[in-house]
Amino acid sequence: MKVLFLEWNSYGNEFLKHELRRMGNEILELKISQASGDMRAGKEETEKIANSILLHKPDFVFSFNYFPVAAIACKACRTKYVSWVYDSPYILLYSKTVFYQTNYIFIFDRYETEKLKKLGVNTVYYLPMASATFYYDKKVPDVNRKMKYSSDITFIGSMYSEKKQRMFRHMEKLDEETKGYVDALINIQKNLYGIDVIEKALTPDVMDKIDQVCPITVHGDGLETKEWVIANYFLAREVTAVERRELLYKLSSGFDVKLFTPERTDYLPQITNMGKIDYYEEAPYAIKCAKINLNVSLKSIHSGIPLRVLDILGCGGFLLTNYQEDMFEYLEPDKDFVYYESVEHACDLADYYLQHDEERIKIAENGYRKVKQNLTYEKQLERILHIIM
Repeated sequence: MKVLFLEWNSYGNEFLKHELRRMGNEILELKISQASGDMRAGKEETEKIANSILLHKPDFVFSFNYFPVAAIACKACRTKYVSWVYDSPYILLYSKTVFYQTNYIFIFDRYETEKLKKLGVNTVYYLPMASATFYYDKKVPDVNRKMKYSSDITFIGSMYSEKKQRMFRHMEKLDEETKGYVDALINIQKNLYGIDVIEKALTPDVMDKIDQVCPITVHGDGLETKEWVIANYFLAREVTAVERRELLYKLSSGFDVKLFTPERTDYLPQITNMGKIDYYEEAPYAIKCAKINLNVSLKSIHSGIPLRVLDILGCGGFLLTNYQEDMFEYLEPDKDFVYYESVEHACDLADYYLQHDEERIKIAENGYRKVKQNLTYEKQLERILHIIM
């Protein structure tokens, strides 16, 4: 088959193209730039994609994440548009173009998939992301990397303290009563796993107060609500920032913790901030050199398996994570991974498994084996092709 691959700065591009080619498909690449125009309805990007479809006549168009401009172009050209969404939150998924019957939209979060189905969208399918075990198997740390990356606990990810990530800063001018209510919501959600309370708790009165200091405009061609935007883009990030800060502070007081993030972390004086790490070239080594790899999910990922989880398990790393419902469909807790229910519980688990090497290594091996059997790019691509063909 011939595939028009819409390329942008996405995780997994090379992995997926590798599998498509290995399966005998022809790949035609078209670079798209999210910064070059409106990816929701921009004429320039729509015409560029449509012209490429008419020129090359692919069997389908593919992109990581969903772009309405691609959906519009594919509908006009009567060509299948396959997208695999791994970002959360992802507002473009709420464009009304999702109703186009030329769409095949695969979403890594079952909760989000079912929500769209309830809104009448029949072009969405639940599909977890994948792990590139074929690539990670080749990444064997040498002596120098072992010295650089070895740790009791490693976390790779954002602390959501950068200005562009701290959307919550726009709410600093809330009146005291409303701010107290919002702060209480954040604190409650921080301690809840598998249950989402924020969006439903944003009452009309609270939204009116928020709108006064942080006005939100929803698109007329979209399914999203103001409550959804505030809950997922503003408050979920703040909840995640607080949880990651508290957990890493506590863990670093008793263990050797390495953090890989581009942000300054002066508020974590006992942690070793290693700075930004290259996702493809160096992150696999850091995962393999850590005794425990930590996942603290972004709270807007309601049930899905974060890509970080699959990267850790695909590298053969031991995973300590918060509860994520979709993980239990593919993995068994305490045999393939370990999950915590509070900051204190996470510290207790870390202490236990750092003292029990054989158990820790066995769990890591089991998790790796399960991912290699069921959640590789090869397996997931086979599922995609089965559905669209």
